[in-house]
Amino acid sequence: MTQAKRTVTELPRAWHREMPRLPVLTALRAFEAAARHESFSRAATELFVTHGAVSHQVRSLEEELGQPLFARKGKRVSLTPAGRLYAEQVRDALLQIANATRALQANSREKRLTISTMPSFAARWLTPRIGSFIEQHPELEVELMSSNTLVDFARDEVDVALRMGTGDYPGLYVERLMEDVFFPVCSPDFNGGRLPARPEELAGLPLLRGEGDPWRPWFEAAGLDLPEPRRGLMLEDSSLLLQAAAAGQGIALIRSSLAYNDLLAGRVVRLFDVSIPCPWLLYFVCLPATLESARVQAFRDWLLPEIEAFRVTLSKWS
Repeated sequence: MTQAKRTVTELPRAWHREMPRLPVLTALRAFEAAARHESFSRAATELFVTHGAVSHQVRSLEEELGQPLFARKGKRVSLTPAGRLYAEQVRDALLQIANATRALQANSREKRLTISTMPSFAARWLTPRIGSFIEQHPELEVELMSSNTLVDFARDEVDVALRMGTGDYPGLYVERLMEDVFFPVCSPDFNGGRLPARPEELAGLPLLRGEGDPWRPWFEAAGLDLPEPRRGLMLEDSSLLLQAAAAGQGIALIRSSLAYNDLLAGRVVRLFDVSIPCPWLLYFVCLPATLESARVQAFRDWLLPEIEAFRVTLSKWS
């Protein structure tokens, strides 16, 4: 009995003896990536950090271990024999941690729906409507990610992407949702309320420029022989472009789906009865296996009627 009590009492001490101090996890991740690529630059790209950050983490790890893991020759690095052996063991350990984490999160992952879309579409269309989906499905935790970067479904924890594009996404489930048109808009107070009545009156007025949204095709549709604007405010995001137009800073060429709410609210007005088709369509994109999940099916079942209703109301602006 006394011996049993002593064993139970000493368990915490034994536990501490079996768990020595470990290197910092970020340093181990940097080393593993650098070892796999045998390049600090490629490791930095993979980890979304700078070359200097990877170099610093590896150097700190080497100092802690008391021996070099890489041989350095100018800008090139190669693993030492000890570094190669250590890299294999660290990689196995990190994979075990990743697998354990993935297994632990499996159940909670089924309750989280992650949607990725462009910032402009998220701000102007999806965010004002997503509340009704959340009300219908309180069991789901909805995460909305806004980014212009294409989703890597093999790496990113994203369930569904809503993207403007060509629909050419090999290996993925792709469903066409909506087409769109461009037309010019501006604030009703632009130019002191003296708005251009004819397309040719645009010459000399401040035209806002969006990255990837040229004016030239609209000029041609309106019968104008005007060059592409080279001066004036350039905005990367279409939502900011619309906001600048609503603030009276100029005339914007904008997609009807983004301008709709501002048109209804009177923050902007449409100029002229000339529109051009958007060269990109809106698509619902996901992994084929993910499509079968209950959370993605629930979102798709909500989204398609919302899109169809919006298309009907949008037709008056086309």
